[in-house]
Amino acid sequence: MSQLAVRPGAFEPWAGLPSELADVIKPELGTLAEEIVEAVREGIPEFGRSMGESYEYVIRVGVERALTQFADKVGDPNLTVDDWDAVHRKLGYGEFQQGRSLDALQAAYRLGARVAWRRLADAGLRFSIPAPLLFQLGEAVIAYVDQLAALSVEGYAEAQAHAAGARERRRRQLMQTLLADPPPSEAAIADLARTARWTVPERLVAIALEPRADDRELTLPDLGPAVLIDLEGSEPCLLVPEAQLERIEAALRSVPHPSRAAIGLPVAVPDALRSLRWARRALAFLRRGALSSQQVVRSADHLSTLLLLADEALVEVFAERRLAPLRQLTVKQQARLSETLLAWLETRGGAPEVASRLQVHPQTVRYRLRQLEALFSDQLHDPDSRFELECALRALAVVRRP
Repeated sequence: MSQLAVRPGAFEPWAGLPSELADVIKPELGTLAEEIVEAVREGIPEFGRSMGESYEYVIRVGVERALTQFADKVGDPNLTVDDWDAVHRKLGYGEFQQGRSLDALQAAYRLGARVAWRRLADAGLRFSIPAPLLFQLGEAVIAYVDQLAALSVEGYAEAQAHAAGARERRRRQLMQTLLADPPPSEAAIADLARTARWTVPERLVAIALEPRADDRELTLPDLGPAVLIDLEGSEPCLLVPEAQLERIEAALRSVPHPSRAAIGLPVAVPDALRSLRWARRALAFLRRGALSSQQVVRSADHLSTLLLLADEALVEVFAERRLAPLRQLTVKQQARLSETLLAWLETRGGAPEVASRLQVHPQTVRYRLRQLEALFSDQLHDPDSRFELECALRALAVVRRP
């Protein structure tokens, strides 16, 4: 054995080892796997606890195959093994399913490498293997175990992806159910929320988001697991627990180049669709410039407008009837007198107050008010008529805003 020499030109450490070295390694494998498993049980608390027979079997098979295949690769560097990847990916997958991080498994790989190297070094010394060759054998053991650990990392990541995908599907199903018409029962919500790992809040708020006008996807910061998100439809939206609304609103306002958003009103969870309808109504007016110049608005700040414009066609009919006396005038005259009448109704002041608001001369206002008195006569002194006139003028100002 002392005549063994390193093979030149090898890319992997075990590929440079003389194939005869496999004859030194293989006799050690009979009890080495059991020694490694016991060392891992004793040295790593997570593996010392009961993990279930099936998972323990996978670990034991993983150790045995790893040792056998290492010896086989030393004997024949060109050997290809089809199933060794799957075993160690399965170990990583299993760690995720056990609810652990990869720390314990990575520690097990390191401990297993030390146990294996001690055993193989002892065997090498018994066979008088030269020190440089033993050093390369140690390097090969470490490199081999690193490859196995990398395979387990891939398996762990695959398990994470599968779990995330399943959870997202359940969350989408939950969101669709919450926004269904008729609304879902509380029992149905509770069942879906449990499978989606979503804590049902006391009340929630819907937020309607403006789709991007370009081809880029709408993106948001991480809003946390309490927020249900739909960015895939033509009308993207969020469902937010009322208790977290201020945090989510601040996050939306901080997004660089954000899309506009409208926040609905807080409702009981089964009434989520109602909140979303209000939010989408507010967003429609926000996009038309009828509510605000801000990127994010709350429906609660514009209830009178949303109420007045709940039915735009009806608004047009209502305004046409209440403002009928103006139809005999030219378009410019109608616009001037409508503006003056609304300012007078809103201020209930005299000509100076209205003039200041409209930034015209008080005498001009007095002239216009005399015209309005002639057109509307007693309507200007009846509370119900004045209320309806103001509603009609306010609604038209929003509906016809360019």
